[in-house]
Amino acid sequence: MIADDDVFTDLRPLLFTVAYDLLGSAVDADDILQDCYLRWRHRPSGGVDDPRAYLVTTVSRACLNHLRTVRRRRETYVGNWLPEPIRTTEDAGTDAVLAESVSFAMLLVLETLSPIERAVFVLHDVFGYPHAEIATMVGKSGPAVRQIAHRARQHVQARRPAPDDEARAGESRRERAGADLVAEFLHAAHTGDIDALLTLLAPDVVQISDGGGQVHAARHPITGARKVATFAMGLARSAMSGARVEMCTVNGSAAAIFTLHGTLDSVAVFETTHGRISRFYAIRNPDKLTTVDEPRRLDRGRKN
Repeated sequence: MIADDDVFTDLRPLLFTVAYDLLGSAVDADDILQDCYLRWRHRPSGGVDDPRAYLVTTVSRACLNHLRTVRRRRETYVGNWLPEPIRTTEDAGTDAVLAESVSFAMLLVLETLSPIERAVFVLHDVFGYPHAEIATMVGKSGPAVRQIAHRARQHVQARRPAPDDEARAGESRRERAGADLVAEFLHAAHTGDIDALLTLLAPDVVQISDGGGQVHAARHPITGARKVATFAMGLARSAMSGARVEMCTVNGSAAAIFTLHGTLDSVAVFETTHGRISRFYAIRNPDKLTTVDEPRRLDRGRKN
């Protein structure tokens, strides 16, 4: 069983990335991986010719079943639903496809797909599996998978956010620029400098908060630079006041983690377009912050 453990450990970053892209939840992805690990350890004797294919198939099927269950819960979610934030390491920034796949903007687009559309799109367009293999994974015919993939890709392309100019210049440069913008934004919010905030925010910036009905958070998206700037200054006077702020990278984007009186209060994730903040996400639901301190190593398993 030691060899089995080694195989699973080696593939765990890939399996977690598949599960997280399919679910948008680190906690659920970890639960799926634990269940699949137990199935891997206790599978019938006789061996597996291709452990990677076996485990990716097992994880994908488990995630697809789970998606069908949680979809109904998310439809009745209190306020805005956002993905669980994950602290990403440098591997998310060296692969443009991987970075986009775990971004909040993309995960929210994926959330608008049906479970089977999401599974097919993620497995093909992110992880590069051919339609024939995906058909086996999801229990559909090859022609059906091709139709689903085409429909899902059209849906995603119609809603996919425009890439930042900085991203074309290189991911490390984009991350540095994003971190600088966030630092300036937080300082301006803290000092109440609305003019500075307006220069940092895109005119059509959108702010989305997720409290899950458990803590105070805006129930609806806030749109427009002046409205978001006013919201940010109010947030700074309350949640940010007296908080310890840690700058980091979350879901491949510049982010800040706020700890208030020793308790993790919120995570703010920022996405930029053309050198300005275009999306500002605030995750305050405590159920979604339980694993954000754990750095996640992501892996697509292949480079396309």
